[in-house]
Amino acid sequence: MTGGLYAVSDLHVSYAENRAVVDGLRPETADDWLIVAGDVGEVFADIERTLRLLRDRFATVVWAPGNHELWTHPNDPVTLRGVARYDALVAMCRELGVLTPEDEYAVWRGDGGPVTVAPLFVLYDYSFRAPGTTTKEESLRVAYDAGVVCTDEMLLHPDPYPDRESWCAARLEATRRRLEATDPALPTVLVSHWPLVRQPTEVLWFPEFAQWCGTDRTADWHVRHRAAVAVYGHLHIPRTTHYDGVRFEEVSLGYPREWRRRGGEPAPMKRIL
Repeated sequence: MTGGLYAVSDLHVSYAENRAVVDGLRPETADDWLIVAGDVGEVFADIERTLRLLRDRFATVVWAPGNHELWTHPNDPVTLRGVARYDALVAMCRELGVLTPEDEYAVWRGDGGPVTVAPLFVLYDYSFRAPGTTTKEESLRVAYDAGVVCTDEMLLHPDPYPDRESWCAARLEATRRRLEATDPALPTVLVSHWPLVRQPTEVLWFPEFAQWCGTDRTADWHVRHRAAVAVYGHLHIPRTTHYDGVRFEEVSLGYPREWRRRGGEPAPMKRIL
């Protein structure tokens, strides 16, 4: 295998400017793989159209869901909620030949490999609480008082779970079991829309938003599960950092107003290996 393993996230194709950027995403070689770490869009048809386009171009596409894919958006004819919506997204990806967190983890055997590429769906549980708070209720109250509230509170439904943290707990347990069953001789590339550790949220302009950005229960997964690289998005702050000697890559495109501030033409596709 002579290609590269690339990653991108937060394409937000509801924006025409971002659709133009996506149209420019092309592999360097016929062997290139592409990781898509969530937030392709909100409307089911837009997500399907974008993943189909990318799958037609890249040798392998690996997708992990973001919060936007899980929204039940008022403009979406697909009105499924919660687990039913996630299951429908997985079924759609399988029809396209896109790998999901429910499929057997693929092994990248190109430069930097072999590594197990593991897309994760673990959600969040409000444990990244707002500064000075000790409970979910306090943290949410601080966020609402500051006017910093994630749209998930209105559109990301946890059905049939009673709340998002219960869904998160179920996903954590199922994902932990799958990761523990991977080949212990191989390092991993862990792919999650939400960062596995809290440290990346420390640079947020609004610290109250961190509670929608992950869970403390994955804080050691990059070490425990032999990560060579951890890939994530969600924060719209593309950068490379290291925690416990492991490289973390935030690979968001983000909203047009954000990538325009960075200057130049956006080039969101990051080579991971």
